Amino acid sequence: MSDVKQSAEGWGAGLLGVVIFSGSLPATRVAVAGFSPLFLTSARAVIAAALAAALLALWRQARPGREDLASLAVVAVGVVIGFPLLTALALQHINSARSIVFIGLLPLATAIFGVLRGGERPRPLFWLCSGLGGAIIVAFALSNGGAASPAGDLLMVAAVVLCGLGYAEGAKLSRRLGGWQVISWALVLAAPLMLALAAMTLPSSWTGVGVPAWLGLMYVSVFSMLVGFVFWYRGLALGGIASVGQLQLLQPFLGLALAGLLLHEPVAWTMIVATGLVVLCVALARRFA
Repeated sequence: MSDVKQSAEGWGAGLLGVVIFSGSLPATRVAVAGFSPLFLTSARAVIAAALAAALLALWRQARPGREDLASLAVVAVGVVIGFPLLTALALQHINSARSIVFIGLLPLATAIFGVLRGGERPRPLFWLCSGLGGAIIVAFALSNGGAASPAGDLLMVAAVVLCGLGYAEGAKLSRRLGGWQVISWALVLAAPLMLALAAMTLPSSWTGVGVPAWLGLMYVSVFSMLVGFVFWYRGLALGGIASVGQLQLLQPFLGLALAGLLLHEPVAWTMIVATGLVVLCVALARRFA
């Protein structure tokens, strides 16, 4: 495969991954109306793990080595457990439109953990843009725009930090194991704990769970937890982590559009401005990385 074709395929796969991830928070917002955050987090992981195990068996993938288990555990904590749970908890306090603004920091979080894990030395302008982006998020969180909630905002910040760690660790590991194999093995690794948690947090009654909540659970289980990562890690592997990672900058805009169109949530102009400014800061930070 030529470099140009490989790069184009990587960008295409990465874009599909970002589009799929953009529906995650609106779908989670719908799902937590019928399920508790703990059950939603564990159930989506168990469903995705069953599909991942089937894929690994079908393609007869070799088990990862012992040296890979620690990295897979980090991926599992970041993107299988941490991000889904913290966002589900946050969405009990804030709407999905507000939560999506915080996703504007995800590329920056990924870049920072890439620096920490890779030992790179960015220029001072990188940290200037990084700090400015964080300051914009803090200012927005303290403003009156949207359904403000300190608890929801802090949970979203923590979710972004863990997700950035999981993305960076998974991207590094995908060079050795392969893109879709990384998320599949991480899901399988977390499956016993998630299965036990799902059993302990089963709803007392299923009658109050509406169709939208079931659809939200299915989306985050199949697409957000597995299919999106298949495309995303493949894109990172083919097109390069730094370049394809820029596609995450589109996610806040796509997510805000979905929240407004599908959930009919109000998207205040302050949210759009804050998202745009954060995206600009992240783009500049990545430029100077």
